[in-house]
Amino acid sequence: MKYSDPVRLTSARAWRTYTGGSKIDEIHGILDGKDSHFPEEWIMSTVVARNVGREAYVHEGMSFLENSQESLRDFIARSPADALGTGHVHSIGDTTGVLVKIIDAAERLAVQVHPNKQKAKELFHSQFGKTECWHILGGRNIGGQPYGIYMGFKGGITRTEWERCFYEQDIAALLGHMHYFNVKPGETYLIKGGVPHAIGQGCLLIEIQEPTDYTIRVERTTPSGLSIPPEACHQGIGFEHMFDCFDYDGISREEAYRRWCIPPKMLQQTNDSDRSLLVGYEDTTCFRLERYDITGRCDIHTNRVFCGLYILSGSGRIISEDYVQPVKSGDQFFIPARCGAFTIEAEKDHPISTFRFFGPKQ
Repeated sequence: MKYSDPVRLTSARAWRTYTGGSKIDEIHGILDGKDSHFPEEWIMSTVVARNVGREAYVHEGMSFLENSQESLRDFIARSPADALGTGHVHSIGDTTGVLVKIIDAAERLAVQVHPNKQKAKELFHSQFGKTECWHILGGRNIGGQPYGIYMGFKGGITRTEWERCFYEQDIAALLGHMHYFNVKPGETYLIKGGVPHAIGQGCLLIEIQEPTDYTIRVERTTPSGLSIPPEACHQGIGFEHMFDCFDYDGISREEAYRRWCIPPKMLQQTNDSDRSLLVGYEDTTCFRLERYDITGRCDIHTNRVFCGLYILSGSGRIISEDYVQPVKSGDQFFIPARCGAFTIEAEKDHPISTFRFFGPKQ
């Protein structure tokens, strides 16, 4: 595959401790899909999922080029400058620096936190932490309950109290010490490293994040009853150090919403398309996420910056220097930096909604 054209990637599903995924099947046109322990689709991924007991699955979560044995990571390694751009390689290295997922949660995720860059370097010897951002696509009411998220400590929560909740497995207190928000489609929430959180049951969202899978869990059993091994809680750093990853500065619910709920910004409107910014470099230097809603033809100039695409809905084609490729719901692409421009063209009566995502600010 050439570096001057969009590169189609295969769908990569990852095993998780929680269940879900049937809504992801629907995106791919599978209407009788079942919830399972594969509730996430990883997109433009050069990262392998970290799952205790599944270390033999060395490619789980990794993106591969369609109809090829070559991973996206190896494709990039063959010519990093062509794939990522010389500026990115100079400042970030030969990695994309970003990971995107579609998450469909049929149950609430375990209460968790991810390290910020400082703690990731100190505890995991990684240049990346796991700041992430959720854009809500929709959801389903399960058991008559609306879908929502837990995010951030309330005021007055101490490390001593948080450790007590963990060692006693006081789940009601764990949840009660965080803010809860009902969410709706179109909302975007930024979850910085160090902020405790949990995606609630029923949520369907697209997540953009730093490219690691360091997840510190403070529940020993998932809501559906799956036992979480110690290493899956502390990720190998031990129970004592896992509590170093939390930011214990609590804030009010109003402040949490103001600080972490990001309103969309319209960037461009034409007769054929709308382009909006969901999270930008002014919000975090870790990544950027845009959405395009296309009814006709949309020409996109890359400025020689690599990006990724995920087709959420609709059908049509993507046109580049040497190729015309059909697109439909669930398709994903890596756009190399060497690809200067491409066009997305929607079929009549099948408008395309697609996400375009970028790595860290250079």
